[in-house]
Formats: sequence, structure tokens, C-alpha cells
Amino acid sequence: MYSKSIQKLIELFSKFPTVGSRTAARFVFFLMKTSKEEIDDLVNSISALKNNVKYCGFCFNTFEGEGDFCEICSNPIRDKTLLCVVEKETDLTTLEQTKKYKGLYFVLGNRASAFKKEDVKGLRIKELEERVKSSEKYGIKADFKEIIIAINPTAEGEAASLYLERLLGPLGVKITRLGRGLPMGAELEYADEETLSSALETRK
Repeated sequence: MYSKSIQKLIELFSKFPTVGSRTAARFVFFLMKTSKEEIDDLVNSISALKNNVKYCGFCFNTFEGEGDFCEICSNPIRDKTLLCVVEKETDLTTLEQTKKYKGLYFVLGNRASAFKKEDVKGLRIKELEERVKSSEKYGIKADFKEIIIAINPTAEGEAASLYLERLLGPLGVKITRLGRGLPMGAELEYADEETLSSALETRK
């Protein structure tokens, strides 16, 4: 039986995505062998994360700095006729690293690829719809002509994409998806830049 302090940390680490109790225990015992300076650095970094990092007022990407908008949304040369909808911040970063996409983004904020029709509470569906209808209301003057649905190509992701197409279709905006190159069941954040570039260029 572990001590209360160890057990508490195991429980906390177990709340992390894909981390079970055994892996959590490994984390804890790794920390036991770590120097006090490194532990202090970790604690300070976690504190800075909560105090300094915030969500963009338009796309919900994370950023640090002044103002209400991230670097992408506040960049005047971004193409404000394009909106790319992604599941999470890591997908946005992966797509941005291809340097092939110059429009704006919207982060749904949950795993849409684990989508269930009866449960969309964890996704920013309403916020997405509102920003497409009236972006200026949320601080960004845009006139979206195309919405790219860039959700992981899993069976659940397909269901989420269809749901978004039905939701956004009546707004009169062209709806496209990433094209060839992404195999079924793939995760965007693990795809290489060449594959993602091809998927962007061949969207349909």
C-alpha cells in the first residue's frame, strides 16, 4: 500500500489522457528520484501555465501575451475567407507547420473523433456556428467562403464531420474536408508534413 502522498499523485496523474494507474505510479517514482531544483522548476512551470496561458477569444487556440487574440487570428495577412476546423491545439500546430494553410482556425476543444451523436456537450459546436454567422461580433472581421473540416479520419470522426456539414451547410458556405493521403484511423498530429500538405491541397 502506497503512502497518502504517493497515492494522491498517482490519482492525479491517472486523470491525464491515456495514463493508467501503472504509468502514473512510474511518474511518481520518477519524481521521487528527481532533484528538488527540478521539482521546483516543474511546479513553477505548471503555475505559469495556469497564470500566463489563455484561450484566443475567436479560435480557442492557446497563447501567451497581450490582447484577446492569438498570433494567427491577430495577423492581418491571414486569409479571412478560410476557416479550418480542428479537434485540438496539437492538430492546429501540426497543420500550421506545413506552411501550406494561410487561413484562420477553430478548435473544437475535444476529441471529435470519439464523437457520439447524442453527446456533443464537450465540443464548441454552438461557438463555431456563431463565429461563422457573425465573426465580427467576436472581434475578427472575416467573410468565410470555405470551411475545411480537418477532423481525424476515424469512424467517429466521420460522424462528427457529417454532423458539422449538416449544421453549417445551410449557412451558404462551401464545406470541404482534407483530401487523399490520410489513411482511415490516422491521427492528424502524427501525420508527416508531406502527407498533410497533400491532404490540404486535395481537399474536396
